[in-house]
Parts: sequence; structure tokens; C-alpha cells
Amino acid sequence: MKLKKTSAELVAEAQARITNVETPDLISRIDDPSVVIVDIRDVRERQKLGFIPGSVHAPRGMLEFWVDPDSPYFRDVFAQEGKEYVLHCASGWRSALAVAALQDMGFQASNLREGFSTWEAQGGPVERVSKGD
Repeated sequence: MKLKKTSAELVAEAQARITNVETPDLISRIDDPSVVIVDIRDVRERQKLGFIPGSVHAPRGMLEFWVDPDSPYFRDVFAQEGKEYVLHCASGWRSALAVAALQDMGFQASNLREGFSTWEAQGGPVERVSKGD
């Protein structure tokens, strides 16, 4: 079966119309209270690889519902005025698609271009789940 668009094409189209943040730039703003880092990875990825300290976990499958104030699943963390939301996944692909979808909804967010994959290697802090958790 031939698709009308490949997943790579969808990601490229999203990347072209959203704001992307580079890893060193977000690392330098890790303690900025105006920045909300949103991790859309699966909970198992966070448990296995760790996560950015202070990040909000919003699984990709629920993100649009958590952002929408009219949804029964709405989360207050997404109603903070004056905050800059930066989404990330493992490599920046899922989060690019997610940011594009949120942008279509009228919610402003940006994407960590390379995702979590380069975060630790570039000096970003990582919190790990202890074995007892």
C-alpha cells in the first residue's frame, strides 16, 4: 500500500511550521520559571532513560485533551498565563507533530528539535526513577 504521505514527510512539514528549540538553549533555561518542559514520551521511556528534572509528563495520546479547557481531561498545568511550553519526545519527531497539532488548536508551544536523545550528552540534567519507585 502506498501512503499519500510518509511519517517523515509529516514530521518535515511540522518542523517547517513550528518553532524549534536547540538542546543547549533549553539546557541554559532549565531553571527559568517561565519555561514549562513537557515530556510526551511513554511512561516506560521515562522510567528506562530518565527525564528532565521538573518536566511535566503528558503522554502523547492524551496531550490534546489535557490542553483543551473544554475537555473532561483538561489539566491546569496547561492554563498557566505567560509560560513558554517546550515539548519533547525521544528524537523530536513525535513532539514536532504534537506541537503542530497544538498550534492548530491555538495553543502555543515549541519543540526540542533533537528531543531527549542528545539532552544528557550535551550537559542536560537527568533525573532517574529509583529501582524502588
